[in-house]
Amino acid sequence: MNKIVFFLIFAVILQAKIYDGVAVVIKDKIITLYDIKKEMRQDRVDVKKATDILIRQKLEEIELQEKQIHVSSSEVYDDIKQMAQRNHLSVSEFYDAVREANGLTSSELKAKIKQKLLSQKLYNAIAMRSMSEPTEDEIQEYYELNKEKLQHPESFDVIIYDAKDRRRLEQKVKSPMFYAPDIATNEQTLPYNRISPELASLLEKTPPYHFTPIVPNGKGGFMSFYVKSVKKSQDASLESMRNEIINAMMAKKREALLGDYFARLRDNTEINIIRLPE
Repeated sequence: MNKIVFFLIFAVILQAKIYDGVAVVIKDKIITLYDIKKEMRQDRVDVKKATDILIRQKLEEIELQEKQIHVSSSEVYDDIKQMAQRNHLSVSEFYDAVREANGLTSSELKAKIKQKLLSQKLYNAIAMRSMSEPTEDEIQEYYELNKEKLQHPESFDVIIYDAKDRRRLEQKVKSPMFYAPDIATNEQTLPYNRISPELASLLEKTPPYHFTPIVPNGKGGFMSFYVKSVKKSQDASLESMRNEIINAMMAKKREALLGDYFARLRDNTEINIIRLPE
């Protein structure tokens, strides 16, 4: 008898602890206090913003289930393979590069890619039939208002440091005066339009006179780019930026439409906020 009573008391305490960790309930989906705190740390946002982000994610999960939208492991792998090929890397080298640059494991990267593909499919199912391309007047207006934002560097003057031994290259990056004959150097000017988007992004984030993070070189070794200078581009014409402008405008329209869609969905869905982190 005492054992039964003890078990019941233990079960009640355990259930209370589980409930105590729940912050928000949306249909059969749960957001915990831990989830919210983690989102706050990762995206550096406050409690309200983190909670809104997570509620939107749960609403998307519900929509994916109801619309029976799925992404296979082969679709995820194909997307990763394409990104690796754009950077002239094998898939395993690409995993290493992502781990080095963003701290993501291969499993975490796959999860993010899967979520991206799911979101794309869901967005297409919701938005594409309701969207029309911008008119010529809208394109012209967007160009005039966003000239500075649309500009990107023309080229990067860099020194490429290449080594088989990662530790030796790390020494060089930490101490530029460190002499290592086994580290090859190659001084180049890299035109923005002739390098991969990932490399362009990496170089844009690196200030002049600094090294980029170390990444695989596609030949079994490692490399880092020392950014000597960045050549600014001249004002680009509307025609040269037309496709980029249309893509940006369509993305903005899509996000506005989706924002309205999920705002209405949130209003019509029972959301029980139990408590939020202090």
